Amino acid sequence: MSELLRPEPGTYPPYFDIYISRVATDIDPLDMLSVQPTALHQLLAGVTEEQATLRYAPGKWSIKQVVLHLADAERIFAYRALRFARADEQELPGFAENSYAEHSGADDRTLASLLAEYAAVRQATLALFHSFTPEQLQRGGTANGRPSTVRALLYILAGHEAHHAEILAERYLPLITAEA
Repeated sequence: MSELLRPEPGTYPPYFDIYISRVATDIDPLDMLSVQPTALHQLLAGVTEEQATLRYAPGKWSIKQVVLHLADAERIFAYRALRFARADEQELPGFAENSYAEHSGADDRTLASLLAEYAAVRQATLALFHSFTPEQLQRGGTANGRPSTVRALLYILAGHEAHHAEILAERYLPLITAEA
């Protein structure tokens, strides 16, 4: 991928600008996807099981829920990319991320199991995106009532993780440091 292949406005819902803007113009988003699981694991190294259930504010997700949200959202966006790449013209539904988090059972699992699941999902996502031809990356479809292209979904995935890693670093980890 190159800067020239960056998705153009109009090829994705505008509310995803926050994620796409987190992908630097000088980096291949596939390379970014490749290194993110290790970076997330390093970011959360030393976080105990108890600390991983902390929330930085009432009504916010725990660290464990954030990690599982990354895996859940990635599965959904990769599925959309697959459907769009295969020229499936069926409109796809949205998903209720807060309901997913609430009913995920993430806080009853170990952080290690959640990180392992996330890494496995990422490997599948990388294999999928590496399989797409340039033509397939240009294809699009509709999800949650909004059009998007496969290429835009790739950038959204990379930026989505970057967004949540920043929130973990800025809002959750200071709580853990303050505990010590």
